[in-house]
Parts: sequence; C-alpha cells; structure tokens
Amino acid sequence: MDLAYLRAHPQHLPTFLTHQRIRETPVGGGDICAASRLTLDDGSSLFTKTWPPGSATPVPEGFFAAEAAGLAWLRAADAVPVPEVVVALPDLLALEWVEPGPATARAAARFGRELAALHRAGAPAFGAEWPGFIGALPQDNTPSAGPWSAWFAERRLLPYLRRSVDNGALSATEVALVERLVAGIDGYGGTEPPARLHGDLWPGNVLWAADGRAWLVDPAAHGGHRETDLAQLALFGGAPHLAEIIDGYGEVWPLADGWRERVPVHQLHLLLVHTALFGAAYAGAVRAAAEAALRA
Repeated sequence: MDLAYLRAHPQHLPTFLTHQRIRETPVGGGDICAASRLTLDDGSSLFTKTWPPGSATPVPEGFFAAEAAGLAWLRAADAVPVPEVVVALPDLLALEWVEPGPATARAAARFGRELAALHRAGAPAFGAEWPGFIGALPQDNTPSAGPWSAWFAERRLLPYLRRSVDNGALSATEVALVERLVAGIDGYGGTEPPARLHGDLWPGNVLWAADGRAWLVDPAAHGGHRETDLAQLALFGGAPHLAEIIDGYGEVWPLADGWRERVPVHQLHLLLVHTALFGAAYAGAVRAAAEAALRA
C-alpha cells in the first residue's frame, strides 16, 4: 500500500493493519489513544491514532470525526501548520507524519505570529458546526452568537464543574470560588468577535518540528476568545520560549489591555476538564486559578 492508494481507499487501512501488511511502530501519542507510525511501500509515513483494543469503554461516537473536522478547519486558515488528515474512520485517524525537531526561540516567535493569523481567520460563532470533545469528554459546541462571557460560563466552565462535583474532585470551597467567578463572568469577556481556536492548547499539543516550525495537533477546535489559547500555553510548566511566542503574537495582533490578569479565567476551562477526568489531583490548581481571577 502506498499513499496514493490509501488516499483513494482509506477504508482499507484497518484490514492492512490487521494482516500486518504495513510496517507499524508504536510512538508516544497521549493518554487516551494508542499511537503508531506507519511506513508505507512508497517510503512515506503516517501518524495513526486508534482507540485502544480491549478498552473498558467503547470509542465515543464522533470522537475521531470531531478531531478530523477540527484539524481540517484549522488547516484551512493556512496560518499555523496543521497535519493533513489522510484517513478518518470511526475508530481510527491517520495523519501526515511530522518529523520532530527542537523548540527554538526563532521557531517560537514565528509560531506566535502564525497563531495570531490563525485567530484572525475567525469563526462564524462561538462553538463549532460539529459535536466536540476535550480529551475523552464531550464538549458542547452548539454555535452561539454570544456574548462570549455567557457562552464560556455555560459551555466551558459549568459542565466540567458539575462533572468534577459528581466525581468528588472539588471541595465546597473550590466549587463556591468557581461559582462566584461565573456570577461575575461578564466583567472578563470584552467584545472581540469569535477567533479560530485550537481549544486545547496546553504545551503538549504544540509539535516542534524539524522544519523549524511549531505545528498544532490534538485540537478541540472551535470559535472562542483568542486569550484562551494563549492562557493554555502557560499551563503545566508553560510552552518553551513562551515570551517569544507572546512577543511574536503581538507583532501581528496586539492583545487587549489587562490580558495577563485574565489568564486564570481562561485557564479554568482546561483545569476543570482535568478535575473532571483525573480527580482531586488538580483541585489545588482550580482553586488557585479561581482565586487569582477573582483578584484581577
């Protein structure tokens, strides 16, 4: 099987894998899916993600379709490089292979400029035209005209706050802090139109490549506030050369006054997703972010 055949017959890929007709090498690919590098007969490579065999839960309906739609939508902006989707099946996704490389200050500054261009490509509404996922959790992408603050509270904070309460991850104190923030959320949003977001832009979803650029992978793409992507880049130790990313971004589209003070508000979405998925280990981070946001 070569790449041309696969493009013409994507539905045949699982059969070739089952019968070991393609060289397959396991690679790192995240906490949810099994990831492999495929080497085809013409020497080209693909990155594949599959739902792990024998998983206690079946693949959620639309899980890989959501990622494929998000990748295609981000790629259509022709701003930040995004891997091409070659095969999208209900339980498998195969993407263009991107050779890893070093994270350099020069690549970071370019990434900042390209991320600003991606955001400026815009979105027709907050949300997206396809059902969403964030990690393994569903994410409500029902399009909304806004305002952003109400949409963010209703679709990005409260659903994961409720899940975190249900699994016992948050104490009454942490819940009260987030609810207090939600009650005053109108003070954080501004009036910017929807930006074209990656939506899950923690540093692990930036792939520093051998071509000297930073690529976007594993999106939860949607229309949202551009400060959300930038705030997520500062989570979990922060992206390499974050200052250069921010400086490059500002060359193309300067951020509104007070954006640094609003960072914790935008980080709360992903932190609440983590308490919903992984439990109380992230409760302290939720509390710290909510307290910081309320002081802003």
